[in-house]
Amino acid sequence: MANRTGDTMMRTAIAGLALTLAACSNYVTRADFDAAVADLRNTDQMQQQQIDSLAQDLRDVGTRLGSQETQIVAMQGRLRVETTAQFAFDDATVREQDKPLLNEFATVIRDHHPNVLVTVEGFADPAGSATYNKKLGQRRAEAVRDELVRGGLSAEQVRVVSYGEETNRQVRAGAWGPGGEANRRAVLVIDYVDSAQATDAG
Repeated sequence: MANRTGDTMMRTAIAGLALTLAACSNYVTRADFDAAVADLRNTDQMQQQQIDSLAQDLRDVGTRLGSQETQIVAMQGRLRVETTAQFAFDDATVREQDKPLLNEFATVIRDHHPNVLVTVEGFADPAGSATYNKKLGQRRAEAVRDELVRGGLSAEQVRVVSYGEETNRQVRAGAWGPGGEANRRAVLVIDYVDSAQATDAG
């Protein structure tokens, strides 16, 4: 009797396990897989078109304002706008000559590309301590952010980060003082919201 009861319990357990495994086994059909891949490709293509459009808009801004210093570097799902603003030694004040480009940038983003996030990266030359330069880079990034907000972007759309004097981000390695202008800068990095959310979710 005990053996029969044990056998019955064993059969019940095996049947329950089989049902559980069957419920957990969700196979994707080839058609569903192909459809998902096609959707991803379409999304990538649309995003690339948006990035290309934004890059062209920013090049047009540089041309209109006669800026030869602005460089636009395309990365996966984002754009980096180099040398957008430079700073005097030990100073975090946005130069008057940089304000028109920043204001025009803000207008283009606000009017034509509202679905992006902008990160302002602040940098310093290697003069002074690393701690001080990290704070100085932060103040520079915040000054550029404030200029972009004055130009029409929402504060929630613009983030700031400081890299201070990080050696792997210096334009001219070790240069400071009169020769270190290129290291005292703020850079704009543009992410599409959908891409940023997907990255955060991952």
